[in-house]
Amino acid sequence: MLILLSPAKALDFDSAVPSMPSTLPRLLDQSVALAAVMQTKSVAEVAALQHLSDELAALNVQRWADFAVPFPDGAARPAIFAFNGDAYQGLAARERFTDQDYQRAQTSLRILSGLYGVLRPLDLILAYRLEMGTRLTTDRGASLYQWWGERITDQLRADLAESGGERAVVNLASTEYFSAVQPQRLDAPVITPRFEDTNARGRRSVISFYAKRARGEMAAWLITNAISATSELLAFDRAGYRYDQASSSPTAPVFVRPFADRVASSGLRPDQPAAGSS
Repeated sequence: MLILLSPAKALDFDSAVPSMPSTLPRLLDQSVALAAVMQTKSVAEVAALQHLSDELAALNVQRWADFAVPFPDGAARPAIFAFNGDAYQGLAARERFTDQDYQRAQTSLRILSGLYGVLRPLDLILAYRLEMGTRLTTDRGASLYQWWGERITDQLRADLAESGGERAVVNLASTEYFSAVQPQRLDAPVITPRFEDTNARGRRSVISFYAKRARGEMAAWLITNAISATSELLAFDRAGYRYDQASSSPTAPVFVRPFADRVASSGLRPDQPAAGSS
């Protein structure tokens, strides 16, 4: 069984990294070719292409200029420690994972990436910003989806064969990133959980911030509990979420969190406003 996550825009290349063996991305030749395309872009072009401020565009132009393989000494770190967005805070690998969990994650967790295609958690990466939805023109077309074509799906198919347990994919990635996958070619069911929060008036909705953290929470729960069958997925109960059978389908299980549990998990007092409570 494979678990899919999106990468994160927020990065951490400063904190200490636990000592453990690392690996290299399997599609690194494609990354080198993409970096060569980006190295031709000016600050203004990067700002327009990725809707960035001039300051952020300049930072990323410098990152592309510094991109080299082999990676410069000390510049790369494992993906699971490099990404620092909401999902990775929910994953909390540093606090939760044992050495055995990292080994299990290396087999079962995959991070989709605009630059690297498919990453294992311990694959080394350089700091970068290149969202999968970027409309980057290359000799393969006008988007990164066309650049990657079937390559991401082919890599996932190969990883599925080696992952163990039920042949299935638990999709905890965003729509932007999962759109780079061709599900029909995976030859495996794709389960896409949905995380809903209840507001103070009893209305349920997906709140992006909480849903991202919940995806990371579920990924960590699957890995640390060595879950290998999709039927076990329904027992997920981290951060106050519970399976709601009435709202679910076999490929789209819905997990709902009551407002009181959201307040408790957010560290708010009951009389304080919480996101999505209006």
